[in-house]
Amino acid sequence: MQEITVQELKDKIDNGEDFQLIDVREDFEYETSNIGGQLIPLGGILIEADKISKDKPVVVMCRSGKRSAAAIAQLEQRGYTNLSNLQGGILAWAAEIDPDMQVY
Repeated sequence: MQEITVQELKDKIDNGEDFQLIDVREDFEYETSNIGGQLIPLGGILIEADKISKDKPVVVMCRSGKRSAAAIAQLEQRGYTNLSNLQGGILAWAAEIDPDMQVY
């Protein structure tokens, strides 16, 4: 499974790169803190897989990296080859990029 660090993700955002960010946490988690990804909770990832691009890089994130890894495993079984897991998830983002971000 491909992985990306929070610094690499920040660089992609800052450079205006064309990619999709998918957040697989639950609604209440997303409302507490997010970095603008498209919310598709893990439980519905296969149902809503048509919302996930196959034509450009996709970064999948969650709180710590475990649920996003599970989502990627499910999607790769469906033929996706363009997915990267955000190492450490929103917790790493808060620790390394945005220390003022509220975490839970």
